[in-house]
Amino acid sequence: MSIPVQTERLTLPIGSQSFSNLRNEVCYYVDKTPLIREMVKQGRFYFLSRPHRFGKSLPISTLKELFEGNEPLFQGLDIHPHWD
Repeated sequence: MSIPVQTERLTLPIGSQSFSNLRNEVCYYVDKTPLIREMVKQGRFYFLSRPHRFGKSLPISTLKELFEGNEPLFQGLDIHPHWD
């Protein structure tokens, strides 16, 4: 089994706060959907306590797109096989 090698360079999503923009453009993205799936399964209240400008907007945007049902954005990510 061979692993495909990506030859094109992706852009860094510096300052990107929109999950849909990040997924629609060709950008680097670290898949945090396994953590989001665990949060959703537990069904508790969460307080995202991080310093100013330290990465709260992108996880919130990801949750928004997930609960709005934008399935195409999640293709290839960990949460996609668990879509219902």
